[in-house]
Amino acid sequence: MSGDTRVTAYVHGHVQGVGFRWWTRSRALELGLVGYAANQADGRVRVVAEGPEDKVVALIDLLRSGRTPGSVDLVVEAFDTPRGDLTGFVEK
Repeated sequence: MSGDTRVTAYVHGHVQGVGFRWWTRSRALELGLVGYAANQADGRVRVVAEGPEDKVVALIDLLRSGRTPGSVDLVVEAFDTPRGDLTGFVEK
């Protein structure tokens, strides 16, 4: 895998809360990604990240790993061309 990519992932399960968003932010920053994690009204968490494709895939793998705060039931992701409109990685 090479080049940069953007991923939008919806994380289903018992994941809303500061602990999950903080954990996601910490892992994304360790991987050198930019983006955000935000609670959705329907109980999911939306994670948007941009960076090297292998690092973005590594983040998705971590979300699925079962080592997150809370309980992840499902991660649904879609990859896209990076937009370059993100800086840092924040919790919303």
